[in-house]
Amino acid sequence: MLDAIASAKQLVMLEMYLVESGQIANQFIQNLWEAAQRDVKVFLLFDDFGSQGLKAKDREKLIHKNISLVLYNPLNYGSLRRNLFRDHRKILIVDQACAFIGGAGITDDFISDEKHIGWRETMMEVRGECVCDWVTAFSRSWNMYAESTLPECEASYQVSDVIPGRISCALGTQRVGIKRSLIKRIRNSERTVWISTAYFVPSMKVRRELVKAAKRGVDVRLLLPGAKSDHPAVRHAGRRFYYRLLKAGVAIFEYQPRFLHQKVLLCDSWVSIGSSNVDRWNFRWNLEANQEIEEQLFVDEVTAMLERDFSDSEKIDYHLWMKRPWVFRVLEWFWGSIDRIIDRILR
Repeated sequence: MLDAIASAKQLVMLEMYLVESGQIANQFIQNLWEAAQRDVKVFLLFDDFGSQGLKAKDREKLIHKNISLVLYNPLNYGSLRRNLFRDHRKILIVDQACAFIGGAGITDDFISDEKHIGWRETMMEVRGECVCDWVTAFSRSWNMYAESTLPECEASYQVSDVIPGRISCALGTQRVGIKRSLIKRIRNSERTVWISTAYFVPSMKVRRELVKAAKRGVDVRLLLPGAKSDHPAVRHAGRRFYYRLLKAGVAIFEYQPRFLHQKVLLCDSWVSIGSSNVDRWNFRWNLEANQEIEEQLFVDEVTAMLERDFSDSEKIDYHLWMKRPWVFRVLEWFWGSIDRIIDRILR
């Protein structure tokens, strides 16, 4: 991504949720400023809540005649419900020729050094005509809060130069395209349903389709975070669903080396990679976007990647799960109750 910005000739569009001051932010700010110095037009769309960790001195470094910074849904402390709508996307578009999509934010959480093991994440690079769809998605988000509007792409493509694909979006309560697409793929799956997500608090409909798929013989696997998590409470809330899923034949793997932050969906010959986790909060409140791909060579590559992750994970055994210590049961019950209460209040 940094190399792409460094080679930009005309245009850089960067849409980010998590932006925090640090080594990674310094590198991005430097490359963006140097691009602006080359008369490249730079458009930055940062979520107002997610970028609270970007210090004022770093924001000042982004002041340039060729750099425009817009904050998505500025926090309004008099309107709690409105503040819940966040831009969770992670998109970089350079010269309308390539786009990067996934779950990585601009934060040092992804750095591995002597003191810290970086988060496990997956990003994908897209080239060709389908980048136009990402330009349109960015422009629509930008135009909601910017004083000056950006034009949408003149054409919208459903296929790239090489691989068939499309983008899938979610916009809070208005559009649930990613969830709808996932449910449809699970429902029609014949061989494989593999899901890797950082936060697993799925809706009843998603859980029901996973159970049905497993019972009809589909290889259903969940790759979820282990003990290393930035939100342990969410992990405990999601673990309350393990019993019924395991009983139906769903295989559950908890990743061990580091915090698993990636968002990857694989159903037969279909892959979806992007910013969206499989949890009710994401589907209900967040602006999300995934790249969908239907091409066997790409599916094979993603399959191999996930198999390596499975080998670094602990598979949950149904019988041992039923004998787990009471303290875990209490945590699941407590955080599950909190999740249900919040869901009812904010519904």
